[in-house]
Amino acid sequence: MVEQTIAAPERSTNPDASVLDRRRSPAHDHAALMAQASSEQVRLREVPFLTQIAIRAASVDAAEAVGAALGARLPVDGAAVAAGERAGRPVSVVWLSPDEWLAVLADEAQTGEPGPAVAASLEAALEGHRGQAVDVSANRSTLELSGPRARAVLDKTIELDLHPRSFPVGRAVTTTMESVAVIVWRSAEDTWRLMPRTSFTEHVVRWLADGMREFA
Repeated sequence: MVEQTIAAPERSTNPDASVLDRRRSPAHDHAALMAQASSEQVRLREVPFLTQIAIRAASVDAAEAVGAALGARLPVDGAAVAAGERAGRPVSVVWLSPDEWLAVLADEAQTGEPGPAVAASLEAALEGHRGQAVDVSANRSTLELSGPRARAVLDKTIELDLHPRSFPVGRAVTTTMESVAVIVWRSAEDTWRLMPRTSFTEHVVRWLADGMREFA
């Protein structure tokens, strides 16, 4: 499965752009640490302000309805990530459980569509079905670990088989990184997205930076 990569934020003509420009992402204060830890072998950065929508759908019909409104089907295979498009922008849907998904869209500074508006449109599509769509954009941060030694860094702390045979591109699972719950998502051949709860962002950044030292 080929995964679409969500681009870094770009300036928008959104009338609220001045407000959006003043936001501070969870890893904002750790940008220097991530840059210092990065090398040609492995790089760490934050992908800030992604729109994230938690979706629950209790039936196939509900899942199809919300998928059509979202612009991406809700994957039915465990640990799968589905890719789609909404208003010309990429959207990914991460499978979390048989009736639970996480939709990940670009920053509203790019799309002009705030998370609550996306959630409201999905809620409307779920009318008459058992389900729910909630904006959880502030709930998780998104860190990206990339490069030829990225998997070697993750192998130090995640007790999963991350070999491509077991963990291909387009797979995502919820697991723990040194006791911290994270979504681990292989978004490209040598690229991994790690999504911890926002309050654990600094801990995960420092943990990864420490594991990257041998490749500096």
